[in-house]
Amino acid sequence: MNQQLAGFAPTPVVARMENHGRTMLKVAMATGQDLYARTGSMVAYEGFVQYEPNPPAVRQIAAQWVTGEGAPIMKCSGDGLLYLADYGADVVVINLNNDSLSVNGTNVLAFDAHLQWGVEKVKGLAKFAGQGLWNVEIAGTGWVALTSRGTPIVVDGGRGEDETYVDPDALVAWSPNLKVKGKRSFKASSLIGRGSGEAYQMAFSGQGIVVVQPSEDSTDRLRIRH
Repeated sequence: MNQQLAGFAPTPVVARMENHGRTMLKVAMATGQDLYARTGSMVAYEGFVQYEPNPPAVRQIAAQWVTGEGAPIMKCSGDGLLYLADYGADVVVINLNNDSLSVNGTNVLAFDAHLQWGVEKVKGLAKFAGQGLWNVEIAGTGWVALTSRGTPIVVDGGRGEDETYVDPDALVAWSPNLKVKGKRSFKASSLIGRGSGEAYQMAFSGQGIVVVQPSEDSTDRLRIRH
């Protein structure tokens, strides 16, 4: 049996964050290198790792994040290997180098605690999306792990006068320097009688990237995980 399972054993550590398969994140924990992770995402760990749910440093920053009591972020510290996952979603690991990324809160899995971050309202979309959309902007030099419902695609945010249009329910992340505006449309379902069919897309233009997942996440933005 051990020989049959050998292919699933942990691989040697080569980076602070890396994939173990498509749907699991492996984090090399060390003293002084704390991590913020989605509450409830820990599936296993080796060594000595401590967890602090809803830490004081997060409460004020994540005040807009909550749909219940507390924030959906825990602080992880210690030495060892930490494994995180989110209901079998694909995991995407990004190493920021003095850069920034705006992430849909439902797609945040983990990020280095020393990175600068905050919850921001996406400008220019309130009239299309009611109260607007709230995203997590992460900046600095360090590691970030996102989740995607299936293998994502990374597209250019538009070149020159061109625009890239994305269904907001399929949006994972984008470069914050991109210009964003909303556009009303009608979904195909309106042609066959399911609902009003009214919808909108987010139009991106400028220099940067947009990360899109191959399924529409119908859950509330920045939901708290129970």
